[in-house]
Amino acid sequence: MKVRDVKEHSPSRMSDSVRSIVYALVIAVIIRSLLFQPFNIPSGSMEPTLLIGDYLFVSKFSYGYTHYSFPLSPPVFSGRIFPSQPNRGDIVVFRLPRDDSIDYVKRVIGVPGDRIQVKNGTVHINDTPVVRQQIADFIGEDPCGGRRDFNSEVRVRQWQETLPNGVSYHTLQCTTFEGFPDTTKVYKVPPGNYFMMGDNRENSEDSRFPDVGFVPFENVIGRAQIIFFSLAGGDPAWQIWRWPWSVRLNRLFKIVR
Repeated sequence: MKVRDVKEHSPSRMSDSVRSIVYALVIAVIIRSLLFQPFNIPSGSMEPTLLIGDYLFVSKFSYGYTHYSFPLSPPVFSGRIFPSQPNRGDIVVFRLPRDDSIDYVKRVIGVPGDRIQVKNGTVHINDTPVVRQQIADFIGEDPCGGRRDFNSEVRVRQWQETLPNGVSYHTLQCTTFEGFPDTTKVYKVPPGNYFMMGDNRENSEDSRFPDVGFVPFENVIGRAQIIFFSLAGGDPAWQIWRWPWSVRLNRLFKIVR
């Protein structure tokens, strides 16, 4: 009798399990598409703000929704739904215009209508230099393209920039260039586009370079909000046996600015 009861209820239990899995997947897709999506940082272009090995939550709702907001980026519509414009100083994740299968993360420096130029390392917005002050050197893992070793530290010149809207952040100067990219032409930001730059100025492929250029609003996925995990030395997250030595505890749940 008891065996027969188990058999009778097995299909019901199996269907309950399937429904639970389906509900969980639907909820995960909704959260990823409409609320937050995780990203990891594979390069040093945004150092010292974002380090290689940082894992971020990016808010999808900050600027409204584009077809890039959804898994597999189905081209079901163009433009944005519930649009809200990025501000200067926001750190955003976007799809690379020349190859929309690639995600980039940079800081918004120029908004539509701005004239952007870099002169001897100083950013100018609409012919006015951005306030820039040298501060204490950055000390940490090599941000300048050298061999990464989280057991050793290097010293790199560091600056504090303050944009016209009051947003302040740190930038790095790995070396001094006499020409491009420390001195550029004037970039006139077209309507519906943004000019992006990395905080690691000599080690960032950004809107100064033709391979990136201006970023259409439609390509913007969301705003970087919080670092929820971070691993030094470029260790992959699945190597959990290395976590006791490589997890950057001081970066966990850090707000991105």
